[in-house]
Amino acid sequence: MKVEINTIEELPAVAERILREYPDERFFALFGSMGVGKTTLIKEICSQIGVSQNVCSPTFAIVNEYSDGNGEPVYHFDFYRVDNLAEAYDIGYEEYFYSGNWCFTEWTEKIEPLLPDHHVRIDITEHDGHRTLVAKMSD
Repeated sequence: MKVEINTIEELPAVAERILREYPDERFFALFGSMGVGKTTLIKEICSQIGVSQNVCSPTFAIVNEYSDGNGEPVYHFDFYRVDNLAEAYDIGYEEYFYSGNWCFTEWTEKIEPLLPDHHVRIDITEHDGHRTLVAKMSD
């Protein structure tokens, strides 16, 4: 799936399309440079799955937990401040990643060897104020 995003107003439709394209998936690994819109996209996807809490980047906490519309856990990770894989082990990443619950990761490249074999990879790039989003199943 490839989508061009020209305005923030397009994000609800993009999030809806991601959820429609991957209806059975619960693990979404986002890749992209700082400020490209990873957190903003996660906020919109969370809104569409019924999260009513304030969705914000867990830069210092590493993980935030929300509840979806069914009361099930939703995990949102930001690995920006992680310096090595041992830090991901220290937070018990396996319990989250393999829980079967919604998981969204930012700065995923820092912990990429730990990703579950089965996940949706979302790459977001920016050029002249326009974003390109490419989503695909992991290899």
